[in-house]
Amino acid sequence: MNHKVSTERYDPNRLFDTLMKKLGLSSDKALSKKLNITKDVILNIRAGCIPIAASMLLWISEVTGISIHELRNALGDRRAKFRPNCALITARAR
Repeated sequence: MNHKVSTERYDPNRLFDTLMKKLGLSSDKALSKKLNITKDVILNIRAGCIPIAASMLLWISEVTGISIHELRNALGDRRAKFRPNCALITARAR
């Protein structure tokens, strides 16, 4: 198998910056209003205090119409499969 390795790393800031550019927004406050999430959540994600959950990616996709694949690329997530934490916990419990 020949897998292409990306040099881009996981970066929530790049995701938010990409969203702001695509949506024509100029601030985190405007982005938080568009996504209907608090500005504090965006700031905490940008600071690395909390991760972007799969449910948030789904929400962002629903609100913006941008595909999950495109959001994951902007985020720097290049995994072949995306498994929410709850699926891993369920699998471990068996």
